[in-house]
Amino acid sequence: TIMKKIAITLIILVFFVFSQLGYGKETPSRVVSLVPEITEILFAIGADDSLKGIPYQSMHHHGTEHISNVGSVFSPSLKAIASLKPDLLFFSPIQTNVRERFKDSNCKLTLIDTRSIQDLYGHINLLGKNFQKPEEAENLKNKIRSQLEIIQRKVEVIPDAKRKRVIHVVGQENIMGQTRMMVPGDDSFQKELIVAAGGIPAQTGRNGNAVPITREEWIAFNPQIIYACGKDRKIVESLRRLSGWNEVDAVKKGNTFYFPCNLANQLSTETGLFVSWLSATVYGEAFSRKPNQILPEKIFRSRELQLNLDYVKDARIAYGWIHDFENKTLIIRFKEPLNIVSTLEGERTGIMTVGNHFSPPPCWGLSHKTGLKGERDRVYGVLGISEKTSAFLFTGADMDNLAIKKERFRRMEVRALVTAGVSGNAMRASRDTGNFYEPGTINILLLPNMQLSARAMTRAIISAAEAKTAALQDLDVRSSYTPLVNQATGTGTDNILVVQGTGTPIDNAGGHSKLGELIAKAVYAGVKEAVYKQNGLTEKRNVFRRLMERGIRIRELGFTNQGYLNDKDDNIQASLQELLMEPVYSSFMEATFAICDDYEKGLITDLNAHEANCRSMAEKIAGTKIDEMKDLLPVDTLPPVLQMTLNAMANGILKNCSDRKK
Repeated sequence: TIMKKIAITLIILVFFVFSQLGYGKETPSRVVSLVPEITEILFAIGADDSLKGIPYQSMHHHGTEHISNVGSVFSPSLKAIASLKPDLLFFSPIQTNVRERFKDSNCKLTLIDTRSIQDLYGHINLLGKNFQKPEEAENLKNKIRSQLEIIQRKVEVIPDAKRKRVIHVVGQENIMGQTRMMVPGDDSFQKELIVAAGGIPAQTGRNGNAVPITREEWIAFNPQIIYACGKDRKIVESLRRLSGWNEVDAVKKGNTFYFPCNLANQLSTETGLFVSWLSATVYGEAFSRKPNQILPEKIFRSRELQLNLDYVKDARIAYGWIHDFENKTLIIRFKEPLNIVSTLEGERTGIMTVGNHFSPPPCWGLSHKTGLKGERDRVYGVLGISEKTSAFLFTGADMDNLAIKKERFRRMEVRALVTAGVSGNAMRASRDTGNFYEPGTINILLLPNMQLSARAMTRAIISAAEAKTAALQDLDVRSSYTPLVNQATGTGTDNILVVQGTGTPIDNAGGHSKLGELIAKAVYAGVKEAVYKQNGLTEKRNVFRRLMERGIRIRELGFTNQGYLNDKDDNIQASLQELLMEPVYSSFMEATFAICDDYEKGLITDLNAHEANCRSMAEKIAGTKIDEMKDLLPVDTLPPVLQMTLNAMANGILKNCSDRKK
């Protein structure tokens, strides 16, 4: 009897331990995540297969193109969520209608309110347990902790008297003609991030994610560093013109900086990266000095690549510490000296090693201080190679997102090794202004299996450049500077390196030659794959992302004449979002994009047909004839074609709601 009791106790104990570890529980399989940081964690721990729905703001990660769009973070579509029949739904405090709608359903509701880095760790633990990924969750936490600990050690040597006052601008308000900046409150995680980066945050005496700061408080704090996320750039730039606000050190010295919104405005799997980047921006001078480093500069691991070319001795990606941050380098070693042509260095002879070096964001500002030569010398020193026999490109696109493409015709082969990112400095040649020089965003290495003459190598650059531009235009990548009216042709910092190769001599690599055709096909496919890996961008991305790429955010559109709509959730913006989730209306908007671009180029000169289509679509939305189309958008805020389409859809919504109200 005693032995039976002991056995039963042990069974209960084992069951309890396993249940706490998540074993024996059914893993959620139909998950809707309305919280971007939860979505990122699920991807990071390898539990993204369970994701069935996410807001369009989360669709920047590669792999999200197969997940259903459920509207905006700020106003998720309850209808779209319900259609997915989720068994687990993550939501945030701002999504109050979600709890009310699904509280009596079979779906488990989990409220996520991330107020600190410890909260972030708690969420990682929760997901690791619920999705039976405890080891992956622990590795993710250790990665973030390690990044934060390195920054803590680096800023510890900076005396208190030299610590800098840092402020994060998150918006602007104007009350009775008085302008006030919006900044994170004293209880916001933003303050914790500034402290973690070694900065001194502002104290306003107010709590909240975004609280006003008066001009007097602003001047008294006198920030030395101002930063914002990219969408708030215009607000920060306006400080130069605002009396009093422009009297602080940061504005006077031009110390204003911009970071991706998904890093600056939320805690996430990349919080360690963001704190590192912010700290390196604030203390660039100190971080750039070698005596201040805490980690030895060396390669700590590498992974081999198979290129299968007769003249290649070895190819791999090496991971190493430089400036105390993880750098990644593509290294290709030859069996014998070869000639190369590089748009970064020109023609080089006697080359034994070529490659492409990735510096992570915290290193970007530090590299600018040392210059290209200084950074090249540093990288070559870590890699143990000679400048005389090496030719490298340098990039800000992650080397883990490298695309390798091969094209072949009979015995002729060419390989294109491509890194690419288009979210920060994509531009249209001949339209956008060139203001600075920075090596490498879309970088292309061409390795043929035949011996190219000098003429063929230089001609190969044109074939590759044209293919790169074709890929960007077929993806409708927008210029970062004039996104409303221009597609990008490149990033403004692109480079190409062509290797001479060995074997049969080839003297032509132009578009009409077979080698030129192979180069173009390999580069085209390589650019598209690399952009997808780096930015999660494909032809099939949703219409909301394409609007955002043009700088258009539906919730910020200033529609007028909404007097009949008193409910905060019942407005043109929310209704427009619901419409655009239906294929017929999203297709209409996508067609508008094409018409808009051609109209801006002068290829279309008469918009009467588009105007007729807009009226027809407005009446389809309204469900009845519309006698008079109203101007519901401020005049000239958008290109004419886009203005016409959005105004027509708003008229349809207005008429439909007005008739229902009657």
